[in-house]
Amino acid sequence: MTAYEVVVLGGGSAGEAVARGLAERNRSVALIEDRLVGGECPYLACMPSKAMLRAAAQGRSWRDAVRFRDEVAEHRDDSETAKSLAEVGVEVVRGRGVITSPGVVHVGGRELRYTDLVIATGSASVIPKLDGLDESSTWTSDDALSSDELPARLLVLGGGPIGCELAQVYARFGSDVTIIESTEHLLPKEPPFVGDLIRIALEGDGVDVQLNKQLERAPDDDTRLLVATGTNPRVDGIGLEVLGIKPNDDGALGTDERMRVIDHVWAIGDVNGVAPYTHAANYQAKVVVDNLTGTPRRSDHRAIPRTVYTDPSVFCVGDTSGEPAAQMHVGETARAAVEEREEGVVALYADASAGVLVGAAVVGPAADHWAGELTLAIRAQVPLPVLADVVHAFPTFSEALEPAYAELAR
Repeated sequence: MTAYEVVVLGGGSAGEAVARGLAERNRSVALIEDRLVGGECPYLACMPSKAMLRAAAQGRSWRDAVRFRDEVAEHRDDSETAKSLAEVGVEVVRGRGVITSPGVVHVGGRELRYTDLVIATGSASVIPKLDGLDESSTWTSDDALSSDELPARLLVLGGGPIGCELAQVYARFGSDVTIIESTEHLLPKEPPFVGDLIRIALEGDGVDVQLNKQLERAPDDDTRLLVATGTNPRVDGIGLEVLGIKPNDDGALGTDERMRVIDHVWAIGDVNGVAPYTHAANYQAKVVVDNLTGTPRRSDHRAIPRTVYTDPSVFCVGDTSGEPAAQMHVGETARAAVEEREEGVVALYADASAGVLVGAAVVGPAADHWAGELTLAIRAQVPLPVLADVVHAFPTFSEALEPAYAELAR
């Protein structure tokens, strides 16, 4: 048995970040992972999908795009990431970890003792039960972003961020793409206008968008089925019952503001269900590192960006429920005229009594690049009169924010 101050169960984005941060503060750390160290984002999700979107926008051939994707994803080889962790003092343990008693995790033939346990096991794709479904030939996003195949026909089940991004990728490379979403608009967790604008964009790329529809049966022809209906936290079979921990109804591990589940047990990343984004996982890792190294810290998730990297892109942050207090069309900016782009909307949501911005939803060309100031405005609770006094460079898309700020200030 080997003893560590901290054992991290799961070596994805969250696990890697917390293990590295703790080791850099001279804590003894073991990181347990049975798949790719660094998680899906660099190898099978965020990075390869953005590479494919860029390649499609540049008009590259499919073969060249796949080559570029695999280079960006480091050919799904995590050896350098594991090596860099070892260099800062993290012991990387390959295998599936199971909690066998309070303070002990079993992996392979070893038992690792811990003072604190960080659970960062992530989430897994949900495969729906459909008549005629052959899971061996059904793609998840991981499969789509690691395959060399360009299907002639692709049916994307699910109109969330992943479904929309991959629908646009394959349509731009020549696949006959259909996307099916069971709700009234794409990107159902965002304001309706966001999904409507992305629908228009996808249809412009030739995608057949079908809303308010349930798929009853898997296609029985040569259509490739890509399932993008969401994920569930990976909590089964890791021994939570030994610690008396029961997941929430949605399968996630509930935490307090310090990201603590119970004393000496913490949960970060997708497994806690708070904000399923790599940047949120990395933020939560920093919170836990501080709490475990003598700097009490509470998390604040009011201003976690939600991005979709389609063209146009989507940037949402904060509370976007209800009706927006101000709106502006991005196509009315001088930069839009230069770029020959007419689409895009900025919608701002405010707390009138407090005089601050609480949410924002933006669709527009490269919105993920220029709308970031909205995150700071919400997180720092910048007064509306101050926002209305901000000067933006001319000509930029961010000028679309000025009339909306001014309207809110009035």
